Amino acid sequence: MNDIQKTILEPITISGIGLHTGAVVNMTFKPAPENHGFKFKRIDIEGQPILDADLSLVTDTSRGTVLQKGDIRISTIEHTMAALLAADLDNVLIELDGPEAPIMDGSSIKILDALKKGGLQNQEAPRQYYEIKEKITYTDPEKGIEIVALPDDDFRLNVLISFNSVVLGNQFASLDSMKDFEAEIAPCRTFVFVRELEMLLQHNLVKGGDLDNAIVIMDQKMKQEDLNRIAGLFNHENIDADKIGILNNLELHYNNEPARHKLLDVIGDLALVGRRIKGRIIATRPGHHANTEFGKLIKKEILKDEQKKKIPQYSPKDKPLFDIHDIKNMLPHRYPFLLIDKIIEKKDNYIIGVKNITINEPFFQGHFPEEPVMPGVLLIEAMAQCGGIYVLSNQPNKNFGTYFMKMNNIKFRKKVVPGDTVIFKLELIGEVRRGVANMKGYAYVGNSLVAEGEFMAQIVEID
Repeated sequence: MNDIQKTILEPITISGIGLHTGAVVNMTFKPAPENHGFKFKRIDIEGQPILDADLSLVTDTSRGTVLQKGDIRISTIEHTMAALLAADLDNVLIELDGPEAPIMDGSSIKILDALKKGGLQNQEAPRQYYEIKEKITYTDPEKGIEIVALPDDDFRLNVLISFNSVVLGNQFASLDSMKDFEAEIAPCRTFVFVRELEMLLQHNLVKGGDLDNAIVIMDQKMKQEDLNRIAGLFNHENIDADKIGILNNLELHYNNEPARHKLLDVIGDLALVGRRIKGRIIATRPGHHANTEFGKLIKKEILKDEQKKKIPQYSPKDKPLFDIHDIKNMLPHRYPFLLIDKIIEKKDNYIIGVKNITINEPFFQGHFPEEPVMPGVLLIEAMAQCGGIYVLSNQPNKNFGTYFMKMNNIKFRKKVVPGDTVIFKLELIGEVRRGVANMKGYAYVGNSLVAEGEFMAQIVEID
């Protein structure tokens, strides 16, 4: 895998009709800076709002994947997202002058061809991956849906579809490398059953549908008058009610083209995770709703990993930066209110301190004798003292003290009990100005966040 981020070298524009809106849309792909990701910009709306290609903005998956922020919507983005990944891109701004990405021929191939014409520009920042370390599963038993992610050294997919249909039953598709996407997956078109068309039209959908951008399947007999009405809506010649099979007289690229298209959709929807994935995805009867819900599970694991990276690492064998004697020289607190035992690290914008909790703490006499729990207010006080050490250790002499002026967004997550070692991390928020320091504090026991809060302190010279 190439670990360097890439953007498109030159802007490139494609035009087409939106499948559901029927609107003619111009979509332009433009270069974007490192760590920008994929973003959509509605240039037809005042202010030209930008929507991140992110799972948090998915609001509708009934017949495609829709991003929405406020009243601004961008529909049917899955084929575009799959093409962006297949083109080996990381940072692109996608401008649209309409509410829906053009459907083109119902696949990703024309979008991918256009992106290739735009060229690639290497960037310096490393590409971000999420490596599946443990099995992740999404299930919908009522619909027979299951999507599983397993550890693997590359992004690989297996997809099984199953329809109660004499024309389209069970099909299987796989992809072992995104290098094969262009040849094996990109040309595979979306598909629809004739029996679904009237319902879609009644719901104001598929206004841009025709036999050039979808595989249309008839798998059961219908009344001739119903078929004639549907054919008229699509400006198509009348359909023979006795005809069973694919109606638009096209040749399938593959016998399992519908399954391959579903695999394409999985790739496009999972691109909204915001990271390249290293893992094997096994999807049974996937759809846009299931794909995006599964993506949210992956993103949840990504956020957990990011949180773990923020947790300070502590070993009792390491020599402290400041021991208790150093701390007593900086803080005026004494027993029973000195709540920091040592400082293990201090940088320009943060400090890390340690407090060992024993049953001999005086507050356990009353809080609570039968269930000893460290009072939350003392956790906050310990964080404040750690922040005070950070501030006072930067002063040229000892004639300064800190007085906390404000505390905000205080949250307690878990109990702290005898035997725990609490690690405090205080991060400076902005520069210290006019003797005022703003800090964000975290308290951890092991890998668990037990408390957090924001503090404002005044540095005061002592007479």
